[in-house]
Amino acid sequence: MSRSIRTRNSGFTIRFAEEKDAETVFGMVRELATYEKLLDSLEATEEQFRNSLFHGGVAETILGECDGRVVGYAIFFSNFSTFVGRVGIYIEDLYVKPEVRGRGFGEAMFAYIAKLAVERECGRLEWSCLNWNAPSIAFYEKMGAKRLDDWTMFRLSGKALEQTAGRV
Repeated sequence: MSRSIRTRNSGFTIRFAEEKDAETVFGMVRELATYEKLLDSLEATEEQFRNSLFHGGVAETILGECDGRVVGYAIFFSNFSTFVGRVGIYIEDLYVKPEVRGRGFGEAMFAYIAKLAVERECGRLEWSCLNWNAPSIAFYEKMGAKRLDDWTMFRLSGKALEQTAGRV
């Protein structure tokens, strides 16, 4: 069993996910995809999550638990900044179930990842947020984050990825 980290929120703890949590994590990923109106883009399977997160070492996952019930998760991984010359952490997902939002659980999970970044001597903590997601943008700004308006995110996937790979 994973060691739980107590937070300042009564009854709320954070722990690293284990393989037995794959179904729970994947279920919340589906909830997040629904919230973000991207469920039709969800291609991943629970088995892929199990293999990547618990056997492939590609990312780390923490779970937020309120009175022993999982109510949120975060998936993050290392990146690297050539300008800073140090490793950073990129948060892929930070999700708290709607029925428990506003109780500080997301803030505690975000702060825990920031603490890991400081302990690991990371140069940055980064993530992306959908432009229309005003509640999340407000949350991040409240945490002290600065919006990077001078950067545009790009993505290459599917057929375009394959075609580009074929140009070698």
